[in-house]
Amino acid sequence: MRDIRYHKRMPIPTNKTASGAPSATNSEHGTDYSNVPATRVLRQFRVVVNAVKVHFRQVEKETGIGGAQVWALSVIDAQPHIGMNDLAQAMDVHQSTASNLVKALIKQELIVAEKDLVDRRSVRLSILPKGKKILKTAPAPFTGVLPDALSSLDTRTLNRLEKDLGKLIEALHADEGAANTPLADL
Repeated sequence: MRDIRYHKRMPIPTNKTASGAPSATNSEHGTDYSNVPATRVLRQFRVVVNAVKVHFRQVEKETGIGGAQVWALSVIDAQPHIGMNDLAQAMDVHQSTASNLVKALIKQELIVAEKDLVDRRSVRLSILPKGKKILKTAPAPFTGVLPDALSSLDTRTLNRLEKDLGKLIEALHADEGAANTPLADL
């Protein structure tokens, strides 16, 4: 059977142990990839992504709206009369993303936007009873399971994770503009 890899730099494990003897863990169909570091890390990413997806599916099933909308709704509930820019900042999203979330919530009659009395260009957002009812049915955490889990980690772990993920992002040549997109919208 031919060895395959996802990327040219992903190591292809051999069918032999370090001593040169055949590996006892080889399957009858070829090489055992389970102990290759890249494979183990890939599996960890799958677990993380699956946990995020399962949570957002549950949120949508329970509430009828998306996870990012529930998060925005919870911020508006916690900070009555919040402005659009403050909502975007609280969610760490671009202002246009927050604006799109707000439009959807207004259309569903979950929040109301009222012109600011001082600065007529600004709006103040408030939750409506229908929005409060949705929050009561929404599974926690409203921010999502990944932000919640990250906030539970100590600073040293977060700093190491940030550094290591930075290397991964660089290796992916990924668009860092996606950094301000809610996970529920990916």
